[in-house]
Amino acid sequence: MSKIIFFLIIVTLVTSCKDAVQDKSTIREVRWEETTDSLPTKIRVDAKAQTILKDWLEYNTLEKSFDKIYTSENIEDFQFLVDELVENQKLMEEGEYPEKFNIPQIKGRQKLFKTYVLKTKGDLEYMQNPKESMQQMITAFNDLRNQFNVVVNNTLPDELLKNEDN
Repeated sequence: MSKIIFFLIIVTLVTSCKDAVQDKSTIREVRWEETTDSLPTKIRVDAKAQTILKDWLEYNTLEKSFDKIYTSENIEDFQFLVDELVENQKLMEEGEYPEKFNIPQIKGRQKLFKTYVLKTKGDLEYMQNPKESMQQMITAFNDLRNQFNVVVNNTLPDELLKNEDN
Protein backbone atom coordinates (compact mmCIF):
# COMPACT_ATOMS: atom_id res chain seq x y z
CA MET A 1 0.00 0.00 0.00
CA SER A 2 2.78 2.43 0.81
CA LYS A 3 4.38 1.75 -2.59
CA ILE A 4 1.14 2.78 -4.32
CA ILE A 5 0.88 6.01 -2.32
CA PHE A 6 4.54 6.78 -3.01
CA PHE A 7 3.98 6.11 -6.72
CA LEU A 8 0.89 8.40 -6.81
CA ILE A 9 2.82 11.19 -5.08
CA ILE A 10 5.64 10.90 -7.65
CA VAL A 11 3.17 10.93 -10.57
CA THR A 12 1.38 13.98 -9.09
CA LEU A 13 4.65 15.86 -8.66
CA VAL A 14 5.82 15.08 -12.17
CA THR A 15 2.57 16.16 -13.81
CA SER A 16 2.29 19.35 -11.77
CA CYS A 17 5.79 20.54 -12.67
CA LYS A 18 5.00 21.20 -16.33
CA ASP A 19 5.77 24.61 -17.81
CA ALA A 20 2.13 25.66 -17.84
CA VAL A 21 2.88 29.23 -16.86
CA GLN A 22 2.71 31.56 -19.85
CA ASP A 23 4.13 35.03 -19.89
CA LYS A 24 1.32 37.55 -19.45
CA SER A 25 2.95 40.00 -21.82
CA THR A 26 2.72 37.50 -24.69
CA ILE A 27 -0.95 37.00 -23.92
CA ARG A 28 -1.48 40.78 -24.01
CA GLU A 29 0.52 41.03 -27.25
CA VAL A 30 -1.69 38.45 -28.95
CA ARG A 31 -4.80 40.21 -27.74
CA TRP A 32 -3.42 43.57 -28.90
CA GLU A 33 -2.74 42.22 -32.38
CA GLU A 34 -6.28 40.84 -32.49
CA THR A 35 -7.59 44.22 -31.35
CA THR A 36 -5.79 46.27 -33.99
CA ASP A 37 -6.45 43.95 -36.93
CA SER A 38 -9.87 45.25 -37.91
CA LEU A 39 -9.60 48.98 -37.26
CA PRO A 40 -11.34 51.32 -39.73
CA THR A 41 -9.08 53.26 -42.06
CA LYS A 42 -8.73 57.01 -41.91
CA ILE A 43 -10.71 58.81 -44.62
CA ARG A 44 -9.15 61.36 -46.94
CA VAL A 45 -9.70 65.09 -46.80
CA ASP A 46 -10.43 67.01 -50.00
CA ALA A 47 -7.74 69.24 -51.43
CA LYS A 48 -9.81 72.36 -50.65
CA ALA A 49 -10.06 71.42 -47.00
CA GLN A 50 -6.41 70.37 -46.88
CA THR A 51 -5.29 73.85 -47.94
CA ILE A 52 -7.09 75.29 -44.90
CA LEU A 53 -5.97 72.52 -42.56
CA LYS A 54 -2.27 72.75 -43.42
CA ASP A 55 -2.04 76.10 -41.57
CA TRP A 56 -3.93 74.87 -38.48
CA LEU A 57 -1.08 73.74 -36.21
CA GLU A 58 -3.23 72.27 -33.43
CA TYR A 59 -5.12 70.04 -35.86
CA ASN A 60 -1.93 68.91 -37.58
CA THR A 61 -0.45 67.91 -34.22
CA LEU A 62 -3.60 65.96 -33.37
CA GLU A 63 -3.58 64.24 -36.75
CA LYS A 64 0.07 63.19 -36.38
CA SER A 65 -0.74 61.68 -33.00
CA PHE A 66 -3.79 59.96 -34.44
CA ASP A 67 -1.74 58.39 -37.25
CA LYS A 68 0.34 56.58 -34.64
CA ILE A 69 -2.67 54.41 -33.77
CA TYR A 70 -2.03 52.25 -36.80
CA THR A 71 1.66 51.78 -35.97
CA SER A 72 1.47 51.13 -32.22
CA GLU A 73 2.98 47.74 -31.53
CA ASN A 74 1.72 47.01 -28.04
CA ILE A 75 -0.86 48.16 -25.57
CA GLU A 76 1.61 50.17 -23.49
CA ASP A 77 2.54 52.30 -26.51
CA PHE A 78 -1.16 52.78 -27.20
CA GLN A 79 -1.78 53.94 -23.62
CA PHE A 80 0.85 56.67 -24.04
CA LEU A 81 -0.66 57.53 -27.41
CA VAL A 82 -4.13 57.96 -25.92
CA ASP A 83 -2.71 60.33 -23.29
CA GLU A 84 -1.04 62.28 -26.11
CA LEU A 85 -4.34 62.38 -28.02
CA VAL A 86 -6.12 63.76 -24.94
CA GLU A 87 -3.54 66.54 -24.58
CA ASN A 88 -3.49 67.42 -28.29
CA GLN A 89 -7.28 67.42 -28.40
CA LYS A 90 -7.36 69.87 -25.47
CA LEU A 91 -4.89 72.14 -27.29
CA MET A 92 -7.04 72.04 -30.42
CA GLU A 93 -10.18 72.78 -28.42
CA GLU A 94 -8.57 75.76 -26.67
CA GLY A 95 -6.77 77.00 -29.78
CA GLU A 96 -8.03 79.26 -32.52
CA TYR A 97 -9.99 77.67 -35.33
CA PRO A 98 -9.64 78.74 -38.96
CA GLU A 99 -12.47 81.09 -39.92
CA LYS A 100 -14.08 78.58 -42.26
CA PHE A 101 -14.08 75.85 -39.60
CA ASN A 102 -15.09 77.98 -36.60
CA ILE A 103 -18.64 76.64 -36.70
CA PRO A 104 -20.74 74.50 -34.33
CA GLN A 105 -20.72 71.52 -36.69
CA ILE A 106 -16.94 71.18 -36.44
CA LYS A 107 -16.86 71.83 -32.71
CA GLY A 108 -19.59 69.26 -32.13
CA ARG A 109 -17.69 66.59 -34.06
CA GLN A 110 -14.58 67.44 -32.07
CA LYS A 111 -16.46 67.01 -28.77
CA LEU A 112 -17.68 63.63 -29.94
CA PHE A 113 -14.11 62.65 -30.78
CA LYS A 114 -13.03 63.81 -27.33
CA THR A 115 -15.74 61.64 -25.75
CA TYR A 116 -14.52 58.51 -27.49
CA VAL A 117 -10.86 59.26 -26.75
CA LEU A 118 -11.75 59.49 -23.07
CA LYS A 119 -13.84 56.31 -23.33
CA THR A 120 -10.85 54.51 -24.82
CA LYS A 121 -8.63 55.86 -22.06
CA GLY A 122 -11.10 54.57 -19.47
CA ASP A 123 -11.15 51.13 -21.06
CA LEU A 124 -7.37 51.02 -20.92
CA GLU A 125 -7.22 52.18 -17.30
CA TYR A 126 -9.75 49.57 -16.17
CA MET A 127 -8.06 46.87 -18.29
CA GLN A 128 -11.10 46.34 -20.49
CA ASN A 129 -10.91 45.35 -24.13
CA PRO A 130 -10.58 48.71 -25.95
CA LYS A 131 -11.48 47.36 -29.40
CA GLU A 132 -15.02 48.76 -29.54
CA SER A 133 -14.09 52.16 -28.13
CA MET A 134 -11.11 52.36 -30.50
CA GLN A 135 -13.40 51.75 -33.46
CA GLN A 136 -15.79 54.42 -32.18
CA MET A 137 -12.90 56.85 -31.67
CA ILE A 138 -11.64 56.31 -35.22
CA THR A 139 -15.16 56.66 -36.60
CA ALA A 140 -15.58 59.93 -34.70
CA PHE A 141 -12.28 61.23 -36.11
CA ASN A 142 -13.39 60.21 -39.60
CA ASP A 143 -16.65 62.08 -39.04
CA LEU A 144 -14.67 65.18 -38.07
CA ARG A 145 -12.57 64.89 -41.22
CA ASN A 146 -15.70 64.31 -43.31
CA GLN A 147 -17.28 67.42 -41.81
CA PHE A 148 -14.29 69.42 -43.10
CA ASN A 149 -15.11 68.09 -46.58
CA VAL A 150 -18.80 68.95 -46.18
CA VAL A 151 -18.07 72.51 -45.05
CA VAL A 152 -15.63 73.18 -47.88
CA ASN A 153 -17.83 71.65 -50.58
CA ASN A 154 -21.03 73.34 -49.34
CA THR A 155 -22.65 75.41 -52.10
CA LEU A 156 -25.25 77.18 -49.95
CA PRO A 157 -24.71 80.89 -49.41
CA ASP A 158 -23.36 81.85 -45.99
CA GLU A 159 -26.38 84.10 -45.38
CA LEU A 160 -28.69 81.08 -45.38
CA LEU A 161 -26.46 79.17 -42.98
CA LYS A 162 -26.20 82.06 -40.53
CA ASN A 163 -29.86 83.01 -40.68
CA GLU A 164 -31.49 81.40 -37.64
CA ASP A 165 -35.04 82.02 -38.87
CA ASN A 166 -34.71 79.40 -41.65
